[in-house]
Amino acid sequence: MRVRDLPLSQSVVDHFAERGVRELYPPQRAAVEAGVCEGADVVAAVPTASGKTFVAQLALLTAAGPGLYVCPLRALAREKYETFAALPGVDVGISTGDFDATGEALAGNDVVVATSEKVDSAIRNGASWVDELACVVVDEVHLLGAERRGPTLEVTLATLRRRNPDLQTVALSATVDNPDAIADWLDAALVESDWRPVDLRTGVAVGGEIAFDDGTKLTVDVDSAGTGADADGETDPTDVTAALVGDAVAQGGQCLAFVRSRREAVALAERLADDGLAAALGIEDAADAAAEEVTEVDGTITGRQLADCLRAGVAFHHAGLRSGHRSVVEAAFRERDVACICATPTLAAGINVPARRVVVRDQRRYGEGGMAWVPTLEVHQMCGRAGRPGLDPHGEAVLVADADTRAEVRERYVDGDPEAVESQLADPGALRTHVLAAIATGFAATETEILDVFEGTFYARETGAGGLADAVAVAVDDLVAAGMVARETGGVEDYRLVATAVGETTSKQYVRPETGERIVAGLRAAAGLSDATTLTAFEVICDTPDMRDTYLGNEERADIYRFARRNAATLTTDMTEPDDFEGWLESVKTARILDEWIGGATVEELVERYRIGPGDLDSRVERAEWLLSAAEALGETIGVSVPAVSRARSRL
Repeated sequence: MRVRDLPLSQSVVDHFAERGVRELYPPQRAAVEAGVCEGADVVAAVPTASGKTFVAQLALLTAAGPGLYVCPLRALAREKYETFAALPGVDVGISTGDFDATGEALAGNDVVVATSEKVDSAIRNGASWVDELACVVVDEVHLLGAERRGPTLEVTLATLRRRNPDLQTVALSATVDNPDAIADWLDAALVESDWRPVDLRTGVAVGGEIAFDDGTKLTVDVDSAGTGADADGETDPTDVTAALVGDAVAQGGQCLAFVRSRREAVALAERLADDGLAAALGIEDAADAAAEEVTEVDGTITGRQLADCLRAGVAFHHAGLRSGHRSVVEAAFRERDVACICATPTLAAGINVPARRVVVRDQRRYGEGGMAWVPTLEVHQMCGRAGRPGLDPHGEAVLVADADTRAEVRERYVDGDPEAVESQLADPGALRTHVLAAIATGFAATETEILDVFEGTFYARETGAGGLADAVAVAVDDLVAAGMVARETGGVEDYRLVATAVGETTSKQYVRPETGERIVAGLRAAAGLSDATTLTAFEVICDTPDMRDTYLGNEERADIYRFARRNAATLTTDMTEPDDFEGWLESVKTARILDEWIGGATVEELVERYRIGPGDLDSRVERAEWLLSAAEALGETIGVSVPAVSRARSRL
């Protein structure tokens, strides 16, 4: 099937032809046959690099009205925005911020690219443009199973479909264990395929010996890459990784190496920087140029480390980097100006950076219960980055193991299937948030009506009516107890649920009920202090579930404790009150960082003083702006004025 045979304008056909897209891949052809160009609902569960974005473009270009492309990450939203904006004759808008706005400026665009959180917020704030949509494309739909983002994605999609029964829904995903369940939920045709434009072979490396799933074997010289075997005869996994990277680069390829943590990503990059990878690929000048771009972003220790690695043709990539750092790394890798990126799994979540070889050094990482195996789906996403269409004859994914773990690594990640997607809406905090939104927006005024709102969720499909009713009843009781919702009684058993003024503001400001409750209590406590300062304001918003905590190291715990004692008169929480004292100290650390930031401390000083990534500081400042705005709105709602809140916000 050829692109020119599709119901597209000649200018769009020419656009694709200029980029070498003339023939459809088999999964794309299957999507067309399933009706994606005719308004049909389609779930495409196909591997990375098999043409999911083109399927999305077909749906949006042939829809009978405006379209919405929902993706999980801001960086991915920007990348997709640029892809869609390049289409001739297509007006594209993007929205990833301003959680208390409707985004009405987006109306009139042919395509809107947004995160699920932004769409959910726009709905809560009365956006009318969402009712005009003819098509919604959801990328990475398997993230329904993500703890934090999944419930919002699920409820947003269910709400859009309930408000517009004629809405075309196209859901895209890497291969999961139960795509049929997702397709059944959406009443959609299922397109499932394991076809890839570049063949992928996956193997397990023990020492320098790699056995691939296609029966082939590969040997690399580990001793030349580092220290070789230890006293017990086991080869160091970092040395194996370095050997695998060096082998691929020597053949003119690029690598992605995945490790469990930020610290490990930096350490591996610095280890590889000694191996002369830039010279091996002949990219010294381009690597130097990329390093200079990074130094222009900032002068933090993280930036300097990254620049030093880039000069050697290596980079690291993790959430602690500033967006400018990550953009330089990703662009340089796509231009083949970087031989290897050492990354945490965040890089695998949708950003388009394919490589000839992917090395997964760590398959276990620390979690709440200690060391645990990384989910199979996550590892498959990493491995799926192997193979660059038009550049590589095949892609290689190698999992580093030892003699004791070889069998389990192969069983889990080479032969095993990815996990099934399960709804996370059952989480009490998530359900409370979305029940409040349903009441505050006027979508529901009784528990029966709430059940109607959630009837279209994946959770309702999984748990059944009885389980959903029980969970909603508990959520309503919790919201009433928190002062977010009230029962207006019209008789013995006749009552309606209404959002209180605080509940309505909390929902519109897009903060969780627990955050709204904490801010209200904090504002009232701050109003009673003789001298509430900007530190007071920051402590209130930082001690909420919507502000990500800052890691508290053992060496600084005592320092933050002393700081809290010295400033006890300006804090709204007595040091004897917190049930989670460690968590509260973490929030005090975040508040202290933000207060020093508005006091004139530089990003370089704060990064070195508090051992945080510059990207961490950026995200905390951004969240503080949002939460201080919510605090101002809640203060106005309850009639409590804390000038320190406005002072803190104006100086961020």
